[in-house]
Amino acid sequence: MKLYRVNMSDLSFVAEEVPKEWNVLGGRGLTSAIVAKEVDPTCHPLGKKNKLVFAPGLLAGTMAGNSGRLSVGSKSPLTGGIKESNAGGTAAQRLAKLGVKALIVEGIPEGDKWYCLHVHKDGVEIKEETELLGKGNYEVIHTLTSRYGENTGVMTIGQAGEHKMAAANISVKDPKGHIRSAGRGGLGAVMGSKRIKFITLDDNDGEGISILDKEKFKNAAQIFNKGLLSHPVSGNALPKYGTDVLVNILNEAGGLPTKNFRLGQFDGAEKICGETMYDTIASRKGDSTHGCHVGCIIRCSQTYNDKDGRYLTSGFEYETIWGFGAGCLVDDLDIIAHVDNICDDIGIDTIETAGAMMVAMEAGLLSWGDGHGILRFLKEEIKEGTSLGRILGNGANFIGQAYGVTRIPTVKHQTMTAYDPRSVKGIGVTYATSPMGADHTSGYTVTSNILKVGGYVDPLSKEGQVELSRNMQISTAAIDSAGLCIFTAFAILDYEPVSHALIDMINAQYGTNWAVEDWFEMGKSVLKTERSFNKAAGFTKKDDRLPEFFSEPIPPHNATWDFTGEELDQVYTF
Repeated sequence: MKLYRVNMSDLSFVAEEVPKEWNVLGGRGLTSAIVAKEVDPTCHPLGKKNKLVFAPGLLAGTMAGNSGRLSVGSKSPLTGGIKESNAGGTAAQRLAKLGVKALIVEGIPEGDKWYCLHVHKDGVEIKEETELLGKGNYEVIHTLTSRYGENTGVMTIGQAGEHKMAAANISVKDPKGHIRSAGRGGLGAVMGSKRIKFITLDDNDGEGISILDKEKFKNAAQIFNKGLLSHPVSGNALPKYGTDVLVNILNEAGGLPTKNFRLGQFDGAEKICGETMYDTIASRKGDSTHGCHVGCIIRCSQTYNDKDGRYLTSGFEYETIWGFGAGCLVDDLDIIAHVDNICDDIGIDTIETAGAMMVAMEAGLLSWGDGHGILRFLKEEIKEGTSLGRILGNGANFIGQAYGVTRIPTVKHQTMTAYDPRSVKGIGVTYATSPMGADHTSGYTVTSNILKVGGYVDPLSKEGQVELSRNMQISTAAIDSAGLCIFTAFAILDYEPVSHALIDMINAQYGTNWAVEDWFEMGKSVLKTERSFNKAAGFTKKDDRLPEFFSEPIPPHNATWDFTGEELDQVYTF
């Protein structure tokens, strides 16, 4: 394994040996370690001192189910702190098969030229790019697939990344040629600041995956994979209804944030829920279940067609449907699918953009429920980089400041997601304290609060929530480091043989002698590294708090956010 380092200041490339302390790090653990060691925490996120790091997980390219997530790390233009965002698609496995532990991009080129990178077994070629500038991600992926072949991996930015908007994402080609996104934190803007339009990956004749004890790995992987398929959530609910299965579940629980977190239930939930989406996909001859990367056996993704049976979007996720749906009072699934398609094409995070639209509605720029207005803002303002588009494209906090709005559902400038923190209190603790900003995936307490996986903690009670969030943040940091999908956590938490099989796979591949305790220690180490970076960047305990409007009671339970600062400060007592 090696590191590939690209310096855009002098357009140079070098391959380096992996430092010993990074040998058993991957994914988020490695991106955060590199950013923490090599990036000045006080630097400007779009300046020459920031770096952009791509890293496959520890298990990437193996037969471990759902191990194809790619981590992207940097200092975030959105939060101002350290950031890791991960995505499915084909990039992680191609980097792993090339023997690339991480691809590090640093510096900024002089002049106004744009470039592309081509990664292969002999290194990285840096080429000037003119043809695809200003183009959307769908055209970029189609053109590069035609140019290099179906088996070429692609990571690209759309117009939002070229505009260096703080909500811009990095899009990754999936096995069907559709789009998966490293969505959160504005890392597409960092890629744009380095004037890289796209990165292609050719793993032909790569060194392949090294596994020290192949038989032990195979046996452990079979146990692990069987556990994922036998769990009722990862083996049944998610493959059939996708993540949108959560709309009705959260609506019933009174935790579906509606009209910018004013209500916990949405009258139009039935029109946008997973069951309705499943029936719509079936009637239009779409694809109700497939994987976002090779080796995905949960298969919670899908292909959603329009009423004429033409492709509209893929990977149509609960958070996207919630944000533009219940969050903005839009109850038309087709309109939300069109919104998702455009966000994918211009390369902008759907969660952050939904938050921006909620705040735009607060400011009176759009009427509540105006789905067509959202489409217009995306196509005519954000895509074109107009003055209003740049305000919207920099996220909910930015537009709130611009228009004097105080009801802004963000922590560390990042929009909260599809679980109200008053009715699902564990996720509120995660929103407040995660070094990533308000990010449900960094400590998904919905497992125990709502789905009763790994035990049950009453979502309306404060009791046990700090401990739950702490444990979920630690385990998630470790799962992200392995390159595993977050949904593997259901079986890992509920089935002891699955958690042991995970450790056995790590040991078999790397020759380590880890126990489950060592796995959690790695997760703790990742979080400590990230927290230290943020502290050096200027973050304090005051940044680990929710906005004051969450003291308002939310129907139907009239729950309030009632954690003290002292209680939240206990999350990181380890």
